[in-house]
Amino acid sequence: MKQIASVQNPFIKSLVLLQEKAKARKQSGTFLIEGKREIEIALKGGYEMETILFLPEIISEKEAHQLSRTAELIEISKEVYQKLAYRDTTEGILAVAKTKSLQLSDLKLSENPLILVAEAPEKPGNIGALLRTADAANLDAVIIANPKSDLYNPNIVRSSVGCLFTNQIATGTTTEIIAFLKEQNIHIYCATLQNSTSYHTQDYTNPTALVVGTEATGLTQEWRDAATQNIIIPMQGEIDSMNVSVAAAILIFEAKRQRGF
Repeated sequence: MKQIASVQNPFIKSLVLLQEKAKARKQSGTFLIEGKREIEIALKGGYEMETILFLPEIISEKEAHQLSRTAELIEISKEVYQKLAYRDTTEGILAVAKTKSLQLSDLKLSENPLILVAEAPEKPGNIGALLRTADAANLDAVIIANPKSDLYNPNIVRSSVGCLFTNQIATGTTTEIIAFLKEQNIHIYCATLQNSTSYHTQDYTNPTALVVGTEATGLTQEWRDAATQNIIIPMQGEIDSMNVSVAAAILIFEAKRQRGF
């Protein structure tokens, strides 16, 4: 079995680039996953592992091998692990996984889908929270319009707590996504301040896409014009917006309530 003890090893240097550069992830078609639970969830979600790296002081070779019998197994030193690990809580294991296609055409939707669309979310923490909410509600898909971040960014992988791997995810431009939703006869409900009606007055029991924008600028005019109905969450305090993941959760679980959970 291969062993790597130096952080100067060319392969380890390439993994550092995977952590730091979206370009490296795109060119190689791979990304890093840290933690046993996350690797297990990714495998369950159909992700293919190329390499498993483990720190023998924390996790045994047998346990690492049981995670993925097809991946190459590499024993690494504590120095190498600390160079690659992103989290403070250490589990002693990382994996190099292949990325998936994020094309709209790859989505497999049910007959009566419930979809979340987020336009141009910027903060990895918000994207992770949206994915966790989508997993909790067992949505058909999460679609990111005009993405500002590579979805395999380690901060998104970490903040989603593995939900990057449990959701069907696609990306595209706003124009492409609107065309896709209309082609699929999916009603579009856009959360926006302009020309809106209260969210709880609408019927989400038919094929539905709930669309949220950024806290700073909201949704673009293209979404507002394409909406079946623009909706708003009534605000009773001084501010006129809330965290995007909180707003999305309110809308999603109202739709789930109407559908009988």
